[in-house]
Amino acid sequence: MFNNIPPITRNIIILNIVVYIAALVIPQLDFYLAAYFPLSPQFKSWQIITHMFMHGSPMHILFNMFTLFSFGPILEQSLGAKKYLILYFLSGLGAFFLFNLWNFVEYQDAYSQLSNLGFDIQGYVADPESFVNAQVSLKVQELINDQINPIIFGRMVGASGAIFGVIAAFATLYPEAKIGIMFIPVPVKVKYLLPIIIVGSVVLGVTGNVGGIAHLAHVGGAIVGFILAMIWKKHLYRFK
Repeated sequence: MFNNIPPITRNIIILNIVVYIAALVIPQLDFYLAAYFPLSPQFKSWQIITHMFMHGSPMHILFNMFTLFSFGPILEQSLGAKKYLILYFLSGLGAFFLFNLWNFVEYQDAYSQLSNLGFDIQGYVADPESFVNAQVSLKVQELINDQINPIIFGRMVGASGAIFGVIAAFATLYPEAKIGIMFIPVPVKVKYLLPIIIVGSVVLGVTGNVGGIAHLAHVGGAIVGFILAMIWKKHLYRFK
């Protein structure tokens, strides 16, 4: 069955599995390949791409790869390998951009407050260990713990942003297609389901009720997938 999956989708799934296993064997890979906030000292340029192949748990990679297996082959066959690759990786980049754009807004807010309180936020970000025993106010401690640390030291992992781009493109090109959803007894058309998911992701991402999930990354990937699908939709049957 695996050999019947189109080559790009198959190779993406294989690469994700290989990287996931490699990270289990070599835990240090998580710090080099996961994506950090661009202003973090741990950020490296290659993480913009490599984070798409990192996953935090067996369920995380299983869900992502099953979703890609469900939607990817149809798009790869209809769009062609080149455009499908463009869709996948640009959606992943869109996820990284939107997620970190919102992080930047929150970081700037905390940065401004800490600066007004006289705290050396630049020094802290560059060398947090030197501030371990520093005497700071409760307000400064709250800003550091609640806003600065999660952004600077948090890591973004997963193919979800790229896969949301694939789902959004599928919903744009095949809006009448019906899919089965757990706990919903009847199939639902993707043109109705996707907007609900996107709105929910925006609300959860902006309000901070994320539960360790980068909801705005999903939105960023979906936006890119939708835009590309709209551009290509007129010429769908000309793709080879």
